[in-house]
Amino acid sequence: MAKNSIEPFRLEGFLRDIFKDVLHAIGGWLNRMGIKPNVITVTGLVGNIVAGVLIAFGQLTWGGIIAMIMGPLDAVDGTMARLRNESSAYGGFIDSVTDRYDELVLLAGLMIYFLQAQSWLGCLLVYFSAMGSVLVSYVRARAETLGFTAKVGILTRVERYLILIPGLIFRMPLISLGITATLANFTALQRVFYVKKQAKSMVSQKKTEK
Repeated sequence: MAKNSIEPFRLEGFLRDIFKDVLHAIGGWLNRMGIKPNVITVTGLVGNIVAGVLIAFGQLTWGGIIAMIMGPLDAVDGTMARLRNESSAYGGFIDSVTDRYDELVLLAGLMIYFLQAQSWLGCLLVYFSAMGSVLVSYVRARAETLGFTAKVGILTRVERYLILIPGLIFRMPLISLGITATLANFTALQRVFYVKKQAKSMVSQKKTEK
């Protein structure tokens, strides 16, 4: 299948490069303490569940603060695994699954919050934010099973967190959700057309080779 040789810019990778030394220092210290990467992964998930519960009960600021603290753990566990030479495809798979749960439990908390407030606008924005989040991940996963790449788009997971968390902390979730609901779905469509472009290029290449 056709693949682009130029890797598109990704904020997540950019941030990992900037904070590489810090992540290595923290990961190395945790490894020396005998803590395993999976413990950090589970800690992040539990922390986000707690944040989601707080959000559901109207404690948006505290929920946002806890979610903000849990966010960097996603990078720490992977760094720990690499330092221990224990990186694996299964580990990456589990990490991706917990990432989806991390985000969706926060959105679930917001859904309950808006249901209690009888805000149908808020509920709709949560729904479309969750839909965009799932589709962004699904389009990439499906594309990669077919041999394409889809690591493109203006609003991947890191960007969604950077928009959602301030909205929680400053109690302006509708603004954050309005942005993520719009741009997450736009990102999913970006990936669809990116794969379409690769597919067309592959067909053209096959015709040329005949």
